[in-house]
Amino acid sequence: MGIIKVENIRVFAHHGCLKEETKIGSDYRVDLEVKADLQTSAKTDSLNDTVDYVFLNNIIKEEMSIPSALLETVARRILNRIFKEDKLVKKATVWVSKLNPPIGGDVEMVTIKMTDRRKK
Repeated sequence: MGIIKVENIRVFAHHGCLKEETKIGSDYRVDLEVKADLQTSAKTDSLNDTVDYVFLNNIIKEEMSIPSALLETVARRILNRIFKEDKLVKKATVWVSKLNPPIGGDVEMVTIKMTDRRKK
């Protein structure tokens, strides 16, 4: 098993429970960690034998562009797509952070973390 991390993906999106949040949008940070068997790709030196982090980044950007009330919903969509579209991924963890959330205080970010494993 090996780990691939794609960290500090910065996106502008329109998530939130308040009408203003979905209308004006805000800044988000997404971090992703996937576990997969990387032994074959280590030997073949071929992108076809590994988890392509460009592909992972594209999934995150696409799913973040779909407005949702809850960050949990966005995280679930990201995980679902990763497991559906890349059979090498055995386990994945995603962190979705809203930067400067409108919660009436000086808060840098609010983060949800979700982990899932491939169903056999």
